[in-house]
Amino acid sequence: MLLLVSLFCAYPFFSLQAQNNAQAFISGDFADPSVIKAKDAYFAVATSSEWAPHFPIYRSKDLQHWTQAGYVFDKAPEWTSGSFWAPEYYFHNGLYYIYYTARRRSDNISCIGVATSKYPDKGFEDRGIVVSYGKEAIDGFIYKDHDQLYITFKAYGLDKRPIEILGSRLSPDGLKTEGAIFSLSKDTAGAGMEGQSILQHNGFYYLFYSSGSCCGNGCSYNVRVARSKNFKGPYEQYPQNPILQANEVWKCPGHGTFVQQSDGNYWYIHHAYNKQSNVFTGREGMLAILRWQTNDWPSFVDQDAGSKQATDITTAFTGNQLAKYWQWDFRNSSPVASQTNGRLQLSGTVKEGNNTGIVLAMRPVSSHFAATATIVNTNQSVKGLAFYGDADVAVGIGATGNKVEYWVVKNNKRTVLASQPAQPGIPVEVRLTMLPELTCTVAFRQGTADWQQVGGDQDISFLPRWDRSPRIGLHFQGPSNESAIFSGFVLNNL
Repeated sequence: MLLLVSLFCAYPFFSLQAQNNAQAFISGDFADPSVIKAKDAYFAVATSSEWAPHFPIYRSKDLQHWTQAGYVFDKAPEWTSGSFWAPEYYFHNGLYYIYYTARRRSDNISCIGVATSKYPDKGFEDRGIVVSYGKEAIDGFIYKDHDQLYITFKAYGLDKRPIEILGSRLSPDGLKTEGAIFSLSKDTAGAGMEGQSILQHNGFYYLFYSSGSCCGNGCSYNVRVARSKNFKGPYEQYPQNPILQANEVWKCPGHGTFVQQSDGNYWYIHHAYNKQSNVFTGREGMLAILRWQTNDWPSFVDQDAGSKQATDITTAFTGNQLAKYWQWDFRNSSPVASQTNGRLQLSGTVKEGNNTGIVLAMRPVSSHFAATATIVNTNQSVKGLAFYGDADVAVGIGATGNKVEYWVVKNNKRTVLASQPAQPGIPVEVRLTMLPELTCTVAFRQGTADWQQVGGDQDISFLPRWDRSPRIGLHFQGPSNESAIFSGFVLNNL
């Protein structure tokens, strides 16, 4: 049996209100994205919040078609405890840097750390904390002005005073701050200010930033811009802000960075919620092209990615390495998994108070799907499928002994909603279907029998957490000397 973390393998002015044809370039939860061009490819990295491995990395040849390349960290750096947010790429002195936000284990304060690698998609080594400032320092963005590296970041978000975008010089190696902290911009309007990025154009420095509430059903994010003749300000607000905001299909766009293509065009990679699937698919990766007006203020033109079908997944667990899309809640469980001979074996331990168990999960890309899994072993542990928001909010179906249970964990209380007898010694196939009405149904079958529904519709509107979508996947709940063994998993987007 091998630890899960070692088992991954390859797998004129307008504000932008008319995104109706836009499609997510990376579907599903991919918040606070950053992008960099490395030789003949683009690489994007995004927030992972409380899911491990940390900070997913995707690769593309054309900014349109992306495949997952890996993660920044298989294991959380020693100084961190959670809230892995807002990674930011930078290339300097032959190394790829990713500046990222995480909570410091000693006091739970969000700080900005950095990791470096010779490669954009692997081999990152954590180099520790770069910025620790007051009650919170988040959303690091790196900018070089007159051959001097600077880091900018959001501060005072937890204080009873205006938020500010602050800055500091960085050491030549980019690993520590130097000199006095200075202010680039203050949120005197109290509208919110974070997720900044900076560009130069025709003698101006442009500070792009996100305003409003970032996350959840009540989000109000939008993108605004200010400019200055000097990097350190003062910055003048664009009178016609915001320049990127909600439309009929997408809402709460924001927190992006730019990449330049070989044709000279700049693209803004950011996130937004799909209004239909909303928090169940999270903040999805979006693209917009930057345009300049005759008055030297910017605007965005949405990228129409065409008609994209949500990708289905079918795996019979061939090979001996897990696919890269699998994630788990590292704060509340320590999965142990192995994959060989068409079987995936899942076990491990959980944190005290975790009433859900272990879930090896993936990001949903639709709010209407059916997941199925085949369980081939029998014991008293619960083995099957779970739709997981957190250790205290989940729903699922699983085989245990000679029965199948439909269960829910809500407010950290586990309840069996319904059960059906199952024949021992025969593989059990279980199915969980999410419906657009934000309910789910479950069923099971054995051999050539028809599907049998277990219980009725279950409300699942309580599953999403404020900063991340729930995940669907394989479930195990039991002692560490038992396990769940699966022979297949299918996710069909309906």
